[in-house]
Amino acid sequence: MLLPLSERTKNLISKLENFMDDFVYPNEQLFDQQIKEMENRWTIPSIIEELKEKAKQAGLWNLFVPREYGEGLSNYEYAHLCEIMGRSLLAPELFNCNAPDTGNMEVLMKYGNDEQKKQWLDPLLEGNIRSCFTMTEPQVASSDATNIQSHIVRDGDEYVINAKKWWSTGAVDTRCEIAIFMGKTDPTGPRHEQQSMVLVPMNTPGVKIIRPLTVFGYDHAPHGHAEIHFENVRVPITNLLYKEGKGFEIAQARLGPGRIHHCMRAIGAAERALELLCKRASGRVAFGSPLAEKGVIREIIAESRIEIEQARLLTLHAANKMDQEGAKSARKEIAMIKIVAPRVSLNVIDRAIQVFGGAGVSEDFPLAAHWANARTLRIVDGPDQVHLRDIGRLELRNY
Repeated sequence: MLLPLSERTKNLISKLENFMDDFVYPNEQLFDQQIKEMENRWTIPSIIEELKEKAKQAGLWNLFVPREYGEGLSNYEYAHLCEIMGRSLLAPELFNCNAPDTGNMEVLMKYGNDEQKKQWLDPLLEGNIRSCFTMTEPQVASSDATNIQSHIVRDGDEYVINAKKWWSTGAVDTRCEIAIFMGKTDPTGPRHEQQSMVLVPMNTPGVKIIRPLTVFGYDHAPHGHAEIHFENVRVPITNLLYKEGKGFEIAQARLGPGRIHHCMRAIGAAERALELLCKRASGRVAFGSPLAEKGVIREIIAESRIEIEQARLLTLHAANKMDQEGAKSARKEIAMIKIVAPRVSLNVIDRAIQVFGGAGVSEDFPLAAHWANARTLRIVDGPDQVHLRDIGRLELRNY
């Protein structure tokens, strides 16, 4: 069932929808144009900073901050805002609600000490710097965090880090100043207590960005996804997050809310695709009548509406259960939405692309980029098969 929303949340929804209409959608093509005109694609287009200031002035800043850290929102409340932001790939950063920074900030809020918060969390909350999360490795199946092979070796008052990482989102961004690094401090310890997380400034000697990676041909400039090598990187032991051996625990805590955010944004992308589909079908004539009058088009519109409503209800249910009982109790529900939301988003976007024809796979409309993003979500934060395995195992416990 849908729970009632507070007046504050309703007000934020209204303000966010208006901001999207007034400033985000009209500037999507300008953003793309500015990127193309940059000598360095990893330089931040001026429209980004302009819109960030407008968002701050509108009171639409740091909307992700959890309720336990001040006057934040519950996961259920914030989920509604995520859906709206998910309608545009440009939007989340404008409100300082973009991955991986939100997850990194939540980690610092929960596990960082006062000095780490002052040095890194405060400027991240202000939107003055960006961060990346370096966990995935090219040589192992990183969906199983216990596979991580990176070395974090204590040497006096320093840690020495050696590793090859990739898919570090945001690392190519010229504003990225800090990485949360996951590696093994005790390879012989209990399976889930071998890993630790360490803060590594990006300007530390030995941190080398090897290349930006593409997603179905998209480089996602100016943020990108980097392959990074850490070669004898030294950081003080005070850069440790929480305690040695708690890296796996931190990673699990980080992923719970993040999956809600990803799924609701995917639903927002599906909603926008359906909206574009309906407008296109109403204004496009083929074989003597508007597309919207053809039975096959009405069927795919109906299927899309049904799937979106189902995915939204399941995701909001998972968010509420996490609010009420914690991420561990909501593990099955979170795994289910991680399967359902990207699938639904892909289905709806694919139908919209089909109705748009050649235009659907072009840069003139956002459908192709949203499709690529939704397809990637079936791998991000664990592939479908991992979540299906967990759902099946948890279901079998009932019997």
